Amino acid sequence: MWKPNTPGTGNANPNTPEPIRPSVPSASPASFEQPSTRTATPQAPAAASGEQATIGKSLMIKGEVTGSESLYIDGRIEGTINLPGNRVTVGRNGQVAANISAREVVVLGKVRGNCQASDRIDIRSEGSLTGDVIAARISIEDGAFFKGGIDIRKPGGASEAPKPAGQSQQTLEPVAVESAS
Repeated sequence: MWKPNTPGTGNANPNTPEPIRPSVPSASPASFEQPSTRTATPQAPAAASGEQATIGKSLMIKGEVTGSESLYIDGRIEGTINLPGNRVTVGRNGQVAANISAREVVVLGKVRGNCQASDRIDIRSEGSLTGDVIAARISIEDGAFFKGGIDIRKPGGASEAPKPAGQSQQTLEPVAVESAS
């Protein structure tokens, strides 16, 4: 149909295909924008459990990463990561040279920097974390690499912080680890 109609009467037939062509491309972007906008609003309370942003293998970010959703890092980040109330997962290919502050931190790749979690820090067997840790819970699997200090704070951290006032508030240094060893 296109070949006979295009040379004969180009004005009548392009009008018919034009509404079809714009409707298909406009439907795709609309479906992209509308569901992401609509689903983000209803699922915002459930963002910590289901939705997360992803930084791919080929991406590198230098600076500060903040937000209100969980983050999966398979690329590189240098700077700071501040996602309170959410999960930060450093994938197997992820390389992070940053201080991380989140509800939960899962390390499968490499992290150089201090990590503070209101809930827990999980270093998996493939993971490597070099830096001080402040969390309510910590899990280090067999085969994981960890070098730094650990400060376990209960969720009501105000009652625990004043006890070792000089050491806890200055981020735990290897000196505290040496004195504990």
